[in-house]
Amino acid sequence: MHQQKSKKVLIYIFLFLIVGTFNNKNLYQLNLTYIDKINVQGLEEKNNFELLKKLNYLKFKNLFFINRSQIIKIIDSNTLVEEFYVFKNYPSTLNIEIQETKFLAQTNKQNDIFFLGSNGKLTKTIETRSDIPYIFGDFKNKNFFDLKKAIDDSNFEFDQVKNLFFYKSGRWDIETHNGLLIKLPKYKMKESLELLVLFLNQNKKKKIKELDLRQNNQIILNG
Repeated sequence: MHQQKSKKVLIYIFLFLIVGTFNNKNLYQLNLTYIDKINVQGLEEKNNFELLKKLNYLKFKNLFFINRSQIIKIIDSNTLVEEFYVFKNYPSTLNIEIQETKFLAQTNKQNDIFFLGSNGKLTKTIETRSDIPYIFGDFKNKNFFDLKKAIDDSNFEFDQVKNLFFYKSGRWDIETHNGLLIKLPKYKMKESLELLVLFLNQNKKKKIKELDLRQNNQIILNG
């Protein structure tokens, strides 16, 4: 009886050693899984390549112990990136998929032209575009996105906007593609825009050059 029990103990120990050795061996192999390929997609080819160059330091790094925050910092520093996803494709590939930001406006800062993206970042450029409005004035990003939200929440269409003028008082003027100048109040922009749309729908045949909405619930017509 005692001898049979001893045999069982020996069998258990033997099985433990086998399983333990198997697990340890695989764990060791996994720890030696190094990155040998990085794929970046979602931007134009040139921009994908530029980002890839910054991430090449990850090659031959252990896939299981790469610095996540460092990768995020590098990718997020690219002003064209709206969102991104990083996938570890075992055994040795890192795939990075990027959603490119949408340019909403353009502006001039210190004699350089910049596109303002939906990610809130400015991208330097050497050209202007006719399909997004030009912003004049010393604005902060929050000022623009407050206006953009008011427009999006109203029935006024953002693609009607040709130019935007920001004033130190904190309010905006809008110039549309058909030459209409709209003077907005500092507050209650959404309500003013809804009043504007209602007025324009009721006066489609009138040639109007300027509308002043700075007075509460009033529209002052010029031209």
